Amino acid sequence: MSLLLSAIPGPSVLFVVGRALAHGRRAALASVLGNALGGYALVVAVAFGVGNVVARSALAFSLIKIAGAAYLVFLGVQAIRGSRTPPPEPGAARTAARGTLRQTWEGFTVGVTNPKSIVFLTAVLPQFVDRDAGHVVGQILLLGLAGALLQLASDSVWGLTASAARAWFGRSPRRMSLVGGAGGMAMIGLGVTVAATGRAD
Repeated sequence: MSLLLSAIPGPSVLFVVGRALAHGRRAALASVLGNALGGYALVVAVAFGVGNVVARSALAFSLIKIAGAAYLVFLGVQAIRGSRTPPPEPGAARTAARGTLRQTWEGFTVGVTNPKSIVFLTAVLPQFVDRDAGHVVGQILLLGLAGALLQLASDSVWGLTASAARAWFGRSPRRMSLVGGAGGMAMIGLGVTVAATGRAD
């Protein structure tokens, strides 16, 4: 099940591809890591019963959905603005590390503010738990970890592919600007889609 879901492009893939097109490979991989960590934080929430609150509360679902959508739009606007300015000169390793940490945190925020994931995990994960074996929380955490690792591998492939395409288009500064803008538009479009999508029930 996890393998199938990881192979199907979804919002996390669109987010990673948008980041790759807008910012390149380092940002894409940092976003993949952060998004997977954010997704696993939702697994922890489900394991300890928090997921049921969001799954059953239309208000909580809507608040998280709007927050996540707004953040995606914000990141998209930032990417478009960045595409209109020349890339910075190579800086110190410390600056690059700070940028990577920020991009990882941004990916985490996108991952943890996906209410659809909470509802999905709440509905699906318990079905694969053997309650007679005990340690229900541990089983959910282990199942969620397997899914997070598969997502990490799958999204990394998408991110590397998109960043390779960006590098090819980026031989021209004008094309690079267009590609970066396209990545920003992809994130804005994803944010609008998330905001417009309602609960499954």
